[in-house]
Amino acid sequence: MKFLIDANLGRRFSNLVNNSGYDAVFINDVLPRASDEEILVLAEREKRVIITNDKDFGMLVFKHGKSSAGVILLRVLAADSEKRFDMVKGVFFKSEGNFIVIKDGQVRIRGLK
Repeated sequence: MKFLIDANLGRRFSNLVNNSGYDAVFINDVLPRASDEEILVLAEREKRVIITNDKDFGMLVFKHGKSSAGVILLRVLAADSEKRFDMVKGVFFKSEGNFIVIKDGQVRIRGLK
């Protein structure tokens, strides 16, 4: 499974995903200062699920019909990378082809296709 980690989650979060055996790319390493649309295009081209804190991806995917391999949107209070990773790792296997929103104590999954 392949992921693209948005800049707002940071390198430490990206390293946690990689160290857990997943193929994760930190956006600042490949496309610094990329727009949300550029991130979507890159992730779709490489078939990577985006992990982000940015709600704008929902608008791009659902309102503007942009294509996506999948998005995991974290809307949690925890700022610590390890806590965030613990919250998200349980949905990795469901992430391809879905838009997943993780809030404190709640997970919503919506299909993209």
